Amino acid sequence: MSNHQDQWAFETQAIRTGVIRSGEREHSEAIYLTSSFTYDSAEQAQAVFAGDEEGNVYSRYTNPSVKMFEDRMAALEGGELACAASSGMAAILGMCMGLLKAGDHVICSRSVFGTTVTVFAKYLDKFGVKTTFVDFTDYQQWRDAMRPETRLLFLETPSNPLGEVVDLEIMASIAHENDALLMVDNCFCTPALQQPLKLGADIVVHSTTKFIDGQGRCMGGVAVGRKELINEMHLWQRAAGASMSPFNAWNFYKALETLNLRMEAHCRNAMALAQWLEEHPSVEKVHYSGLESHPGHSLAKRQQKAFGGVLAFEVKGGREQAWKVMDAVSFISRTANLGDTRTTITHPATTTHCRLSDEDKARAGISENLIRVAVGLENFEDLKTDLEKGLAQL
Repeated sequence: MSNHQDQWAFETQAIRTGVIRSGEREHSEAIYLTSSFTYDSAEQAQAVFAGDEEGNVYSRYTNPSVKMFEDRMAALEGGELACAASSGMAAILGMCMGLLKAGDHVICSRSVFGTTVTVFAKYLDKFGVKTTFVDFTDYQQWRDAMRPETRLLFLETPSNPLGEVVDLEIMASIAHENDALLMVDNCFCTPALQQPLKLGADIVVHSTTKFIDGQGRCMGGVAVGRKELINEMHLWQRAAGASMSPFNAWNFYKALETLNLRMEAHCRNAMALAQWLEEHPSVEKVHYSGLESHPGHSLAKRQQKAFGGVLAFEVKGGREQAWKVMDAVSFISRTANLGDTRTTITHPATTTHCRLSDEDKARAGISENLIRVAVGLENFEDLKTDLEKGLAQL
């Protein structure tokens, strides 16, 4: 590995960083499908287990395939260390378990993935970690929610599913002025479009199941940040499990090689689709920060390299009309996953955010006529034709 890899451009890091080659000198990295590792002697085994000598111990927490992925993700996000996990939610939980204790306080955006709300509001609460939920783009609410025991601020930008955008430099200053940490879910943008650590965030998390994989194959998650913070998750994971499989890590690792090209194509298709939907007579509103009509457009233009591959729109009517649109498409996939080469469509109120109360849905802007589309890599004219089949039902 070159000593100058920190000077490489993003595209080069995505292909060349983190390579571990075996004695076979393979060009495409190997998958290390093994649960354990052998040693030359009992003395060496003792040294590796004690941490006195570098080496692999057990694939629950040390595996070459997983390490390659972690090193590459850390490089792409501009962090010191990464910790891979079995899913995006496992990455969020792992960081919380490593950093928080009973009596601590968290402030979380209301505009986050529904299961994230469940983790903070239900499960962490059971162990004495209290969470206050605030309106995502209201900076004063974040400031007002601060307590002496506030340890962590958590948010997604762009948000799911409305694509709201928050100024990460402002959020970092709010957190750091109060000796708290800022954790950002960067799933929608990926490091190809946005690097929150460079804007002041302390930790970045991903569901690597989404755009990092890019083909809807594998479950995984990762956290990236300063070494002393990420080490806390590594220690928790060593004890608790929640590990990424070597096979999945290899898939993610190889997928990163094309991440930049894929994100450019996702963004191009999403922008064209958003512009078409904005003019459609059956659509009330389109939520995509690439549109000048979006309230976060200027900030997204400054903070991100492009506007992402996910959009949402409100049809004229309610749930019945939204479902009619979804049921009439022929090849667009009706599934809640996103970040796939294949375009997906879902109804957030009854899928991704179904466990929220009606009041919480309303506060988060999750209406019954809202549809989310994660735009894939198909031909744009084909996508438009397929979606028109649905909209023609209204």
